[in-house]
Amino acid sequence: MFADISGSTQLFETLGDAEARALVADTLGSLTDVAKSHKGTLIKTIGDEIMCTFPKADNAAAAAVEMQETLQNKNRLKETGPDVRVRIGMHYGDALWEAGDVFGDAVNVAARMAAQAKGEQIITTRGTIDLLEEDVRENTRWTDRAAIKGKKEDIEIHEIIWQKEDVTQMMIPKMMRNMPKAPRISLRLSYHGRPPLTVDHNRPGVVLGRGAACDLPVNEKLASRQHVRIELRRDKFFIIDQSTNGTHVKLDNAAAAFLRREEMAITSNGQISLGKSFAEGPAEIVDFKLVKPG
Repeated sequence: MFADISGSTQLFETLGDAEARALVADTLGSLTDVAKSHKGTLIKTIGDEIMCTFPKADNAAAAAVEMQETLQNKNRLKETGPDVRVRIGMHYGDALWEAGDVFGDAVNVAARMAAQAKGEQIITTRGTIDLLEEDVRENTRWTDRAAIKGKKEDIEIHEIIWQKEDVTQMMIPKMMRNMPKAPRISLRLSYHGRPPLTVDHNRPGVVLGRGAACDLPVNEKLASRQHVRIELRRDKFFIIDQSTNGTHVKLDNAAAAFLRREEMAITSNGQISLGKSFAEGPAEIVDFKLVKPG
């Protein structure tokens, strides 16, 4: 895991060298204490970030959440001065231990995840998400794909949601984990007779677009290569436009909606057209159907 203070240059410009240096040291000390409380080991401090290792992915995830919450509470209690935010990136995998330092593929990927993160974000890989307890996995969302140096294929990037306004509970007590789970909803996407693509808790995010690497490639000239994302968040589906020409969505018994760099909830069956309005009679339409439990 890498935990990096976001915007540290601005802290030095605002506070001056001495005060900013003290604030950075205090922040890194707090992050280190949190890491150690979750069985983490501080490997080294690199300027305004720490690098640490954990025995399990769940330890790292719990530490990352507590790090963000700790800084959030400190910011709220401050009377003056700029807020301090950290961006956290992590990846679980094999690494080499040598002379108190760690090296290898897992370290490189974790550093790349930290570079992808913004202040107050926790970013990791799909492979790491798959190793987490189920209750933690449910509070994550797919964000992007990225090319990693030395990797033949792009890596799926996910965010761990920790803010209380975004998630009601990150960790449920172990005694509740054996309770019967309610049946789960899914969303089925259909396009030109191809095998349906299902979005559910096992696959909570997919990408539609013109690019061949998309989960569902759509043969529409007006579509962007990675045009739109569909995500499952706590038993609700959302469509998120990330295109140039926008996305047209028509829910059953509702007027067509147009999204450009926006998102909307999917509350019924309907259709999606990438870049071309329904009034233009698009041929490349994606149908979607909510499959409810029971």
